[in-house]
Amino acid sequence: MTMKIISVGHERRYPPRVTAFTEPFWTGLSNGSFQVTRCAKCSMASFPPKPICPHCWTEDVRWEAIETAGTLYSWTRVHAGPAIFEDDLPYPVGIVDLDLGVRLACPLHGEAVNWACGLRTELVTLAFADGPFFAATAA
Repeated sequence: MTMKIISVGHERRYPPRVTAFTEPFWTGLSNGSFQVTRCAKCSMASFPPKPICPHCWTEDVRWEAIETAGTLYSWTRVHAGPAIFEDDLPYPVGIVDLDLGVRLACPLHGEAVNWACGLRTELVTLAFADGPFFAATAA
């Protein structure tokens, strides 16, 4: 369940807010592990990680490292994005359905990839100078 770690030579354009609750996710991601929260009562996984299960509303959730294989559900190439991402334009972003059953939005990583709905993907860790983020790449 270890993700490929890809070094990125600059800081994240828009760093995420790390809280006491989400710190295990970001630490795991730094080590190549993608984690979700799983409810101890109903067994449903959720992402982004949540301290309360969005399915049955219990507070009994646990961190779980998961497999990161999935399928590209939808995608687009951003040509006119927020000013903070201007140096990255144009860039692809997508919605990935992980095999586990979790759907998430993320950047798409890879030069000359022919992105298409239904493409098999794998999540990777992007190791920025100031911390990790994740992206999907073609499997």
